[in-house]
Amino acid sequence: MMAKLDIRLVTFDLDDTLWHTAPVIARAEQALQQWLAQRSPQLGLMTLPRLQQLKRQVLERMPQIVHSVSAIRFQVLRQAYLDAGDAPEQAALLAEEAFQFFLGERQKVEVSPQARPMLHSLRQQGYLLGALSNGNADIRRVGLGDCFDFALNADALGVGKPHVAAFGAALGRAGVAPQQAVHLGDNPHDDVAGAQAAGMHAVWFNAAGLDWPGGKPPTAQIRCLNELSDVLADLMSG
Repeated sequence: MMAKLDIRLVTFDLDDTLWHTAPVIARAEQALQQWLAQRSPQLGLMTLPRLQQLKRQVLERMPQIVHSVSAIRFQVLRQAYLDAGDAPEQAALLAEEAFQFFLGERQKVEVSPQARPMLHSLRQQGYLLGALSNGNADIRRVGLGDCFDFALNADALGVGKPHVAAFGAALGRAGVAPQQAVHLGDNPHDDVAGAQAAGMHAVWFNAAGLDWPGGKPPTAQIRCLNELSDVLADLMSG
């Protein structure tokens, strides 16, 4: 029988946990292509192979930004403008404008209908709630700002999951010990193994019902967000 746990903090991955990410990014990419075609025709068609090539070039030159999806996208756009003949200062200005457009489109997520009721229920039960993401979705812009006590991402932290420092930052923000915290996420490596390495409990969000890929198993797994409250209650009751 598991000993009773004193869980005070629950942290959440965002992308592919509270919403499906692939369609959001696909729509944002398409919108950006149309925006660039109208405003920056000198770039030509920003096809996926070209973007991937630019991304490889950027990361070869600046491996230190690998954790930051925002920095990578900005630098890819900046390089595209440079390749089109824009001067460095102008390329940076144009890239920032294009990036901000993309970032706005990227916030147009379809939050799981279970997310808000689940988050509000957990807050009413007294848990501290934090968002911990490697992506650049903004909980305020997606309409969940009132559901969390804090939000951290790799852009702001300078490091992403599964790095222990990312989870440590969340623990420090909440002022709790690792054993008093649970992290929920869909990625076995970034979310589950990362949280475990930081000494936290890990719940795997396994919506597709996949087999555990190996390694130390999670504390629990759920297929629906509304199952999390029962999992936490079980941990608290032992």
